[in-house]
Amino acid sequence: MIVIYDELYTEHLKGIDHPESPDRVAGVASYLEKSGLFGGREPARDATDAELAFVHPAAYLERVRRDVAALGARPGYLSTGDTVLDHSSLAVARRAAGGAIVAMERAVETNDAVFALVRPPGHHAEPARGMGFCIFGNAALAAHAFVQQNGGRALIVDFDYHHGNGTQAMARDGVSFVSTHAYPAYPGTGGPSEQSIADDWAVVNVPLPPHSYGTEAFVATWQRALPEVARRVRPDLIVVSAGYDYASGDPVGDLGADGPQSAAALAALIREIGAEYANGRVVYCLEGGYDVATLARSVAATLRSHDAAPASERADPGSIPAPQRSILERVEATCP
Repeated sequence: MIVIYDELYTEHLKGIDHPESPDRVAGVASYLEKSGLFGGREPARDATDAELAFVHPAAYLERVRRDVAALGARPGYLSTGDTVLDHSSLAVARRAAGGAIVAMERAVETNDAVFALVRPPGHHAEPARGMGFCIFGNAALAAHAFVQQNGGRALIVDFDYHHGNGTQAMARDGVSFVSTHAYPAYPGTGGPSEQSIADDWAVVNVPLPPHSYGTEAFVATWQRALPEVARRVRPDLIVVSAGYDYASGDPVGDLGADGPQSAAALAALIREIGAEYANGRVVYCLEGGYDVATLARSVAATLRSHDAAPASERADPGSIPAPQRSILERVEATCP
């Protein structure tokens, strides 16, 4: 699988004690190199102002510029809330957004999967508000860039521990969003009532208990939800908000699911859906995952499983707890 990566990604928050550290991508890159999985590495580029405008108003970009310029040599916060910045943050976030768009372009060119190993992550960034560890909405930008450049529809698949409130806010005009996430964990959105099925896009949320959901239930939930949503949306591109903080032991998340095992099962499922609807075009964008060793092994499992094209083994659907089964049943009823 092609991996989009740039050394600039290690500059954001360098030397600052923060969970979203440069070690996340540097550690994954090193592990992939040692595992022989980094041979398809390709460079990123900066997202242009026009591309950022697919999902972010110009006033928000100007706000980020001002906030970063005002920092000097000391870190601080984005004025929209809780996002930590340093002097490099705008440049790195622009390159991360561009990396996601490059991954989309390569997926379209090759009819294959591409992994954007980017940071900072993006799924909490709302159109005019950075949140969490996120500045620009990388996955949403890739999806909207695809629709703008190619027409058709894109489906964003978000399996991060946290709800992608920003991505959900950008679902429209042919871009759909389906998510599992711990609820009511940060940011407290994505509850069971937050469902929308429109003519050319959909929002589907399957909130999970904050801890101890388990590997089999996690995989089974996706094996039931994703085919139904894809059948309704019929996407021409799959964009995955690949957040691995669902993994057992993650210091920021932890759904009690085995990281690499779940990653491999989800990749096999996503490959099947991508082949059925999107001519094989899949973009993975790194989101969360804060235990570097588990993150690296999980990303490697994604690459191996997607490239190996295994048939996805079916998890026991009976392992899905009753509250999640009820949500899935309601979703299925609205997806004729």
